[in-house]
Amino acid sequence: MALGRVLCLLFLTTSVLASAPSGPWDAFNFAPPARTVYARYIRETGGNVAGATNLLSEGSAALSGDGSYVTLDFGFEVRGWVSLNFDAVSSDSSISLSFTESPLFISPYNSDDSSYPSANMYYDGVLHVPAPLDAGFWTQPRAQLRGGYRFLTIASTSDNAVSISNVSCEISFMTHVEDMRNYSGYFYASDPNYVDQNFLTRLWYSGAYTVQTGTVPLDTGRQVPIVPSPGWANNATLGVAGPIIVDGAKRDRAVWPGDMGIAVPTQFVSTNDLLPTRNALSTMFAAQNAETGALPESGPPLSQQGSDTYHGWTLIGTYNYFLYSGDYAWLEDTWGNYTKAVAYLTGKVQGNGLLNVTGLRDWGRKGQGGYNSEANAIYYKVLTNSVDLATWLNDTELAEAYATNASALKTTFNDAFWLEDDGMYRDNLTTTLTPQDANSLAIFFNLTETPEQVASISDGLTKNWGAYGSIAPELPDTVAPFIGGFELQAHFIAGNDARAMDLLRREWGYMLYTPISVQSTLLEGYTGNGSLYYRSYQGYNYDPSYISHAHGWSSGPTSALTFYVLGLQVTSPQGKTWSVAPHTSGLPCAEGGFETPLGWFGVNWTSKDGWFNITIETPERTSGSLRLPYPGSTTINGAEAYVDSSEVLQLAGGSHTVVVQLFQ
Repeated sequence: MALGRVLCLLFLTTSVLASAPSGPWDAFNFAPPARTVYARYIRETGGNVAGATNLLSEGSAALSGDGSYVTLDFGFEVRGWVSLNFDAVSSDSSISLSFTESPLFISPYNSDDSSYPSANMYYDGVLHVPAPLDAGFWTQPRAQLRGGYRFLTIASTSDNAVSISNVSCEISFMTHVEDMRNYSGYFYASDPNYVDQNFLTRLWYSGAYTVQTGTVPLDTGRQVPIVPSPGWANNATLGVAGPIIVDGAKRDRAVWPGDMGIAVPTQFVSTNDLLPTRNALSTMFAAQNAETGALPESGPPLSQQGSDTYHGWTLIGTYNYFLYSGDYAWLEDTWGNYTKAVAYLTGKVQGNGLLNVTGLRDWGRKGQGGYNSEANAIYYKVLTNSVDLATWLNDTELAEAYATNASALKTTFNDAFWLEDDGMYRDNLTTTLTPQDANSLAIFFNLTETPEQVASISDGLTKNWGAYGSIAPELPDTVAPFIGGFELQAHFIAGNDARAMDLLRREWGYMLYTPISVQSTLLEGYTGNGSLYYRSYQGYNYDPSYISHAHGWSSGPTSALTFYVLGLQVTSPQGKTWSVAPHTSGLPCAEGGFETPLGWFGVNWTSKDGWFNITIETPERTSGSLRLPYPGSTTINGAEAYVDSSEVLQLAGGSHTVVVQLFQ
């Protein structure tokens, strides 16, 4: 803690650099420094294996006898093509390779499951590798790319001895970037209230790396129809252009717009690598139904249809991409498709003023359909976003129409779904179930009408908490970090910072440190007791090896730590306008920032011994606001002032230093 506090104070006295500076936070960056990576540990061996540890230094190991094996541990989530040397072979020598993310499924006979969401415990089998007639180099066929794994098991599949060496993995994600560790943003904070005081920094980088592992070349999607188990093929085309952002490293390896609702803000604050997002959105619009305006639920090769909520998430993703990038040329080219897609949702609004959901597919929840509150919350956000987009494109008439519809829906939503006795929103018009998704989104999307509603929802959501996170009532016995990411932000917005930090430590602390996962990227979901089952909306459990351990929709803390703990957000394209409103959350200090095409945005604050200090660095020719977390005697750039914590200061772009002596 002392080191973190000193560093924050040190950076307060220096100017913020024009890009992400180097510092102690770099030690928590999971991205490998080179495209080729090697195992760090020997996890286990079986049978007759000689010299296993030599494989950690490109040396040679010998496997003798059918079933003899060695399991290599890369130490973190990787994805890519395995290469190795056959040093000595006999006639009919052969080996197999098997892959798994979780150590629970290490086996010389099977890889974990990436093909079937089933209760029947399918596994993907192994990749059989006949030894060459003469010793030499071998590399994994491109089509048999394994999407995500930490553990690689090499087994002998004949009675004859075989010697191998120089086992490596060629990383197959982020291939359009020369240096995967060269982030444009960073975050650093000490957490004195957690067993690992570096937890928040480690978590921020874990979320960033999770999204990186899902940023892939165009021709590395899962083939559909899926190759029957055993076996796999990852050489399908994913969209109209690459690189492209998909949901997860191992699976499903397709564009999912709902997942992007969390993953894209993560991408923005860490790498600002928005080209894959543009390609993903263009892929969805290219598949739009020309007659109805309906958008698909997912990108190719899955190309699933029939989801009103994921239709809405594509439109929300359009707003997020434009907000961060300011890509007017792309938005203008897409605007006709976008407005047609908004009209598709508007056409589903019934006489009672609510959207009637007929496209039932969703993130996995039960009970979607009809007058559903989550879907109507998403539609409301589409409308308010559309007001801004139309305004930025100078389409005043359309902006006014969207605003009128949004205002009407907000009133109707509260009249229809608010349960006064429960102090939360119900799932639909015929139930008293109060879901995690709609209630979290209502705060996040500003659908609430009073501060009392916000406070009540924040309180009510905690009733679903267990030891390992927030359990979704709409998907019983399931911790769904996708929706948990929105709940996390809802607690910050409600001003319940301690509650938000509690949820961070429960849910993401478990994901990051549990020994049954990869301890580098973030889990798709799990049960309330922390096991790797993930209940589907059809009512059965996926087999536990099917769970993805690198899923971008679980990376909500990365943007939340930047947007709320650091307090830094952009409010118009590229950050032409911005806001700073730190949530100190019981922490001694925090620092970090991000880039847009306009330049560097940085914040550094400390809270110590009755003083709050903050420096802000933003590009010239921008403007923004500052809301201080505490009232007190204040100096702004050396000039004395009094600022109440409810007062919003207006600032021009540039460098500002504010010091507050807190009232005792």
